[in-house]
Amino acid sequence: MKVFKNKNDLCYFIDNERFKGNKIGFVPTMGALHRGHLALVNYAIKENHLCVCSIFVNPTQFNNSEDLLKYPRTLEDDLNLLEKVGCHVVYIPELDEIYDNPTALRTTINFGEIESILEGQYRPGHFRGVGLVVTKFFNIIKPNTTYFGQKDLQQFYLIKQLIRDFSYDIQLVCVPTLREKDGLAYSSRNERIKSEYRSIANKFYECLVQSRDLLKKGLNMKKIKEFANTYIGQYPPLQLEYLELVDTEDFQIIDKIRNENQTALCIAGYVNNIRLIDNVLYI
Repeated sequence: MKVFKNKNDLCYFIDNERFKGNKIGFVPTMGALHRGHLALVNYAIKENHLCVCSIFVNPTQFNNSEDLLKYPRTLEDDLNLLEKVGCHVVYIPELDEIYDNPTALRTTINFGEIESILEGQYRPGHFRGVGLVVTKFFNIIKPNTTYFGQKDLQQFYLIKQLIRDFSYDIQLVCVPTLREKDGLAYSSRNERIKSEYRSIANKFYECLVQSRDLLKKGLNMKKIKEFANTYIGQYPPLQLEYLELVDTEDFQIIDKIRNENQTALCIAGYVNNIRLIDNVLYI
């Protein structure tokens, strides 16, 4: 496994691989890797000649400075995990390699109305930061294929929009959410959940599954939201932020199903003070 800190060295290496006809798969991460990340890497390894994984804690996508400060940095463990699964290349740039000054950016990416709903509403500026850093990585690495997880479904839609609108010749793959035995989706934030609350952290997923069952039985979203508030309300350390039905084609909030094959229920909430998101597809 090759590790690069300098983008010029990385580009020289990748350009040589591309000249040989090798297909490049790219997995962007912020480190603190878990089995969910490794699932993305495994997809990239299987479907490409070269798997490139980036590790970069991107400051421009944090609207909460405390969240940025507390984000786990586990570089040595991350590199060991990547080497173990067979990742070919890791890019770990320093901050000034990506941004001259992240607090004084003059260029931003505006995704339009989608920025103001769901995660965009509760994390203002988050998606502009994601869009900017992903654009930078696409320009540096120039992958043939890139891999994002279903757990961050709204982010996946935004990257799909970014690739389309910027005319990138990149295939985007959505990798299904990987879950722990009790249904909790793997997340770097899970490590921050206090042990006394861990046994109820999966209740958001249980709520999603039961809400989907109610939707299939014909209940409307008003009744389902009432159910969700009551269900989550049984567990005082939990706080429900939102439960919404979305059309995954345009990622608009809807109150009834337009197409069963492009519908998802999305949820967000807190376990004590740790914020989690999740979703399930209708099908």
